[in-house]
Amino acid sequence: MNIQQLYEFCLSKKGVTEHFPFDEDTLVFKVGGKMFCLTSLKEWEKGTPSLNLKCNPEKAQELRAEYEAINPGYHMSKIHWNTVDFNSDVNDKMMCELINHSYELVFKSLTKKIQNEIL
Repeated sequence: MNIQQLYEFCLSKKGVTEHFPFDEDTLVFKVGGKMFCLTSLKEWEKGTPSLNLKCNPEKAQELRAEYEAINPGYHMSKIHWNTVDFNSDVNDKMMCELINHSYELVFKSLTKKIQNEIL
């Protein structure tokens, strides 16, 4: 997966918007105004890309134990966020599953009103 594929995959989801709320480097994808995916554009340029993704706490622990590329979220809640490195033992299919999981967790946390507006 490259940055363009990531961009297109995230924006293909209902209600997703892109933002740079912290600086011009950190690309953030949100649904209903809440973050579900963050990445550093500079790290993509350097060839060491990663994503910060929301994750169910129990699943997060399991994934960290199973995959070398999955670690507690960098600059995020270590309980609810993982940092997932590309170019390691997580393939593109798994990366898409993790992005989907993050999106679904955030979407489900939105109010019913906002969920209905998005749908």
